[in-house]
Amino acid sequence: MHQQERWSLLILCILLPIVLLPAAQKYKTTSLERNPIEGAKIFQYYCAACHGADGRGHGPASAALKHPVPNLTLISQRSAGKFPYQRIRGIIEGRGPGMLAHGDAEMPVWGPIFHEVESDQDWGEVRLDAVTKHLESIQQK
Repeated sequence: MHQQERWSLLILCILLPIVLLPAAQKYKTTSLERNPIEGAKIFQYYCAACHGADGRGHGPASAALKHPVPNLTLISQRSAGKFPYQRIRGIIEGRGPGMLAHGDAEMPVWGPIFHEVESDQDWGEVRLDAVTKHLESIQQK
């Protein structure tokens, strides 16, 4: 796949949720329905396009990326059997070192996006914690 196609697919994955929000408003959905606070729903909405619905790294957009998408169910195994909660939350939020795909801006930095979804920025913190806890819950034993 050419570089331009990769960028086009990445931009589509980022803009699609933003474009769909007005359509959700048309059907009188609540703010929490459009911008969930449950970790699994947040993951499906923001992460599954690349990481796959099961978190194993085989989402529909993963083929367009320059680097392989990591299997998120193996984070604990790669960290001596303990889930590195703060490190993973920091990667999602956009602070601290990330994986190779995160380091070259292939992964969107969701922290600021979660904080700007609503006027109450505390919901951004709730969403960051919820999606991080969801990742912790899908770890393989």
